[in-house]
Amino acid sequence: MNKHRRRTAFLGVGTLTAGLLLTSPQSAEAANLVLNPGFETAGGDGMPYCWEKSGWGDNDFDFTTTSDAHSGAKAMKVTVTRRVDGDRKALITESTGCAPVVTAGKQYDLGLWYKTTTPDANITLFRHDATAGWQYWTDLKTLEMQGGWTQATVRTPEVPVGTDRITWGVSVYGTGSATTDDYTMDQVPDTLPPATCTATAEECANGRWDVLPTQNPVRSMHSVVLNNGKVLLIAGSGNSEEQFDAGTFTSAVYDPVAGTYKVIPTPKDMFCSGHIQLQDGRVLVLSGNKAFPVAGGHGYEGYKDSYIFDPKTETYSKTNDLNDGHWYPSATELGNGDVISFGGLREDSTGSVTAEYWSDAQQKWLPLSQVNQTWSYWGLYPSMVLMQDGRLFYTGSHVFGNNIPGTGSAIYDYAANTITSVPGLQNKDERDQSASVLLPPAQDQKVLTIGGGNIDSNPDANRLTDIIDLKEANPTYTVGPQIPQGTVDLGNGPVAETGGQGKMYVSAVVLPDGTVLETGGGLHNRANPVYEASIFDPATTTFDPVAADPQARGYHSSSFLLPDGRVMSTGDNPGNGTWNHNVSIYTPPYLLKGTRPTITSVIDTEWEYGDTQTITVDRPIAKAELIRPAAVTHSSDPNQRFVDLPLSVDGNTVDLNVTSNPDLAPPGWYMLFAVDANGVPSVAKWVHLQGPSALTTDTASAHVHSFADSLEGKVTQPGKKRASQPVSTTISGCDRHYGTINVCVPTVFPAEVKRSTAARCTWLQQNDYGRLKVNGKDDPLGLDPNKDGVACGKGDVKTAKPVRTVKPAKK
Repeated sequence: MNKHRRRTAFLGVGTLTAGLLLTSPQSAEAANLVLNPGFETAGGDGMPYCWEKSGWGDNDFDFTTTSDAHSGAKAMKVTVTRRVDGDRKALITESTGCAPVVTAGKQYDLGLWYKTTTPDANITLFRHDATAGWQYWTDLKTLEMQGGWTQATVRTPEVPVGTDRITWGVSVYGTGSATTDDYTMDQVPDTLPPATCTATAEECANGRWDVLPTQNPVRSMHSVVLNNGKVLLIAGSGNSEEQFDAGTFTSAVYDPVAGTYKVIPTPKDMFCSGHIQLQDGRVLVLSGNKAFPVAGGHGYEGYKDSYIFDPKTETYSKTNDLNDGHWYPSATELGNGDVISFGGLREDSTGSVTAEYWSDAQQKWLPLSQVNQTWSYWGLYPSMVLMQDGRLFYTGSHVFGNNIPGTGSAIYDYAANTITSVPGLQNKDERDQSASVLLPPAQDQKVLTIGGGNIDSNPDANRLTDIIDLKEANPTYTVGPQIPQGTVDLGNGPVAETGGQGKMYVSAVVLPDGTVLETGGGLHNRANPVYEASIFDPATTTFDPVAADPQARGYHSSSFLLPDGRVMSTGDNPGNGTWNHNVSIYTPPYLLKGTRPTITSVIDTEWEYGDTQTITVDRPIAKAELIRPAAVTHSSDPNQRFVDLPLSVDGNTVDLNVTSNPDLAPPGWYMLFAVDANGVPSVAKWVHLQGPSALTTDTASAHVHSFADSLEGKVTQPGKKRASQPVSTTISGCDRHYGTINVCVPTVFPAEVKRSTAARCTWLQQNDYGRLKVNGKDDPLGLDPNKDGVACGKGDVKTAKPVRTVKPAKK
């Protein structure tokens, strides 16, 4: 038996207890679904009837039926005397005769009496899937250390589709003991409020998009939701050569309540930087654009500078420098509040192989000698998602061209400094500017990757989705449902997508009802916007098409959740160099179902791991969660997550049970939503999940599970130290021999465009490229046969289709 399995029931316990029943069973009380809830009926293997030993890891332990009971003559005591890792727990036996039957979509109130000598104990829940069998479900509640008998109650999430039974008990994952007695389990009565449609039938089914009357004043490609509810929109030069040459760098702060923008002085060209909220709510901005490419010369260059934006003063201040330049870097917050970053382009346009590490305690980037290095090139904006044990999952989503070699996805263990390949990602070299998202809730450890293309080969973007369950021993991507098709503008107005046409430049937004909105996109490299949106339901693994944003949202667009539950979408920067300053707001169907629940009070906004926090609401709710505010650019927000907060309900007073694991919910400010049984969310309240400095000796440590513990993929050790990775100067898929720097004439035209001057010039005209000056003497795409220095001029193409000029939203 593998001691590293996620949970290992001791061999044959369920069978033995059924066959070695020593006395008449203690039946469940009238409403109590737990058999033998007080351990009074003996079973086999020294365990009470319908209870089994369970656990995993390197530890010494003891299971005892003790006379020190809350009621009756017996209680169960689980003791751990030595622990390296793992846990021990007494669970309701996984059998049809013992495990309580449950109904999909329902919730259940669980209760028990306990006393503990360790803070490291919690109520753990498993479920039986009719197809997949028994599996871990979630940790519900950390038990506060108590020397005397104390009652604990907690409500399960809604039972997933396909689940027919559950089992549960108390996990002990630190040295000490937990003694428990008098378990209860009751189905929660239905409190479904009437759903009242407050808009048209179409809007109530599919939501509504509204284009705001006030445009975004800056060419922002970075969107960061701040802990005051405002949005930081970072442009830098906005991909504008004119603004770059003038040293005009901008950001704006948008106030969704007032509908106003404030332009912020910006010290550096933060165009295509990395960014992330620190645990105190400030925003760390790393690297950016040192120089634009030169035709026949260098490519984009990334600088070493780093800054912090303070939402209180709305100003930037400089930090120490990074060890390397990183144009297009990743940024992932770890469970201790530190930040790790990979990838991007250096100051000399080559690919950076230097990992960077921000120390939250020291408030600086650590020197190279203090950071583990594999000397691997991860590409641009590699999507690195923090796993529940502190490792990082590279999803395969990235920006520009081919994926990394191998399978295209991997697990990186910073402590061991190893990279292990993960199989299963479809068409791994056509996932350029796909979107990846940690599906709700974070406790489920599932990741969805959506769409993508390849700006180098420029095929039609695809409809692919892939799902991976990081709880599995050897996680492997599996094929997900295809993205629904919408319409695409191929140059003559929107037409229905056909064949395998999908989209790249995808935005994926976690919603407070536990679903994911995917929206926006384009069919080709900075061309042919796709108008389509749908809502993915993790519970059913299906997409539901909804209303599409009427605005083009391709390259340099972003979409993100606002504290009021709506979604904001901004930006679009097609190859002709124009910019869409219009802002769209999506109102999901859940906001058109009548009155919303209200969080009437939050007793404390400073939270700690393993806490029980109290709120009051104006009417019954079905769930509550923390959603990390967005920090998104280029389809990438690897820190986005939805953390379930199991409820303990007493009328309109609700206790929220906070995870003990910082790797599930890294420290920082979160939006707290309460959601009713119809999926209607409250307006969010802001709460602060404090980092390691707030932890005390009696604070529960993280309950980490042995997920992804038997990886079979290729393991790569650190390579030889090197300076960089060679990268093409045309990495962005743009031929800089034509037009100004903000114009992107594709190095490879879509497949349907014939390889002729006339066909290529017609395509450029259809996509509103306008007059294109030839930079230098070379004409690699054959757009200037008469060599007058103007591509696609009158002398180059005698006949061309008329230019379509319907672009009122852009300037």
